[in-house]
Amino acid sequence: MSISAKSKRPSSSSSPALSSPGVAASLRWRPVDIAVGSALGVACGVIFWGFNFAYSALSPILGGILPGFASILHAFWYFSGPLALLIIRKPGAAIYVNLVGSLAEMLFGNSFAFSFVFISAALQGIFSELPFAVTRYRVFNPAIAVISGALTALEYGLYLLFFQYQGVALISPRGITHMICEVLGGVLIAGLMSWALYRAIAKTGALERFASGHDVRRGMEGAEEA
Repeated sequence: MSISAKSKRPSSSSSPALSSPGVAASLRWRPVDIAVGSALGVACGVIFWGFNFAYSALSPILGGILPGFASILHAFWYFSGPLALLIIRKPGAAIYVNLVGSLAEMLFGNSFAFSFVFISAALQGIFSELPFAVTRYRVFNPAIAVISGALTALEYGLYLLFFQYQGVALISPRGITHMICEVLGGVLIAGLMSWALYRAIAKTGALERFASGHDVRRGMEGAEEA
């Protein structure tokens, strides 16, 4: 075969796979990702800890209105997963921030068993990751934040029914109310609130070293030009 014939053969450098190293690099964790993830986890842990007291006061009131209604507030314990993914945009961000947050919460002290909090945080993180993983961590918008929050809520709602609310059947008035309110809270708090919170943080300039911060900044500049 001549040299000219060989030159016509597609090389690995001209194939679509060329972009894969760049994609892999963009998904690789950097020291700044770990630092921000750790800080975010601790901050969320403080929120979890404070919410424990608020929930203890509000749960009986909401439960008195309608058994299972208090589940609408549970998303304050797992909004950290979607928020972490919106900010850091790396595989495992939700799991990492959730686990750091649960450890911080336990250090401050709470009434729940460590195994329950730790396992629950890991599962919540996994389910928060799913919709982002399906898009290969390339899509970040309100819709995917809502889907992430809803999936996390679905997991946590079922987890509670199987391991905490053993006396409550899924197909029962309280079980159905619990699951509806759980998913609704996941959509509103873990989904939409996390999206709004991410954008508010980005607008302060705190995310200048992140693609998430650049996206918001470009949107602001475009709005000013318009």
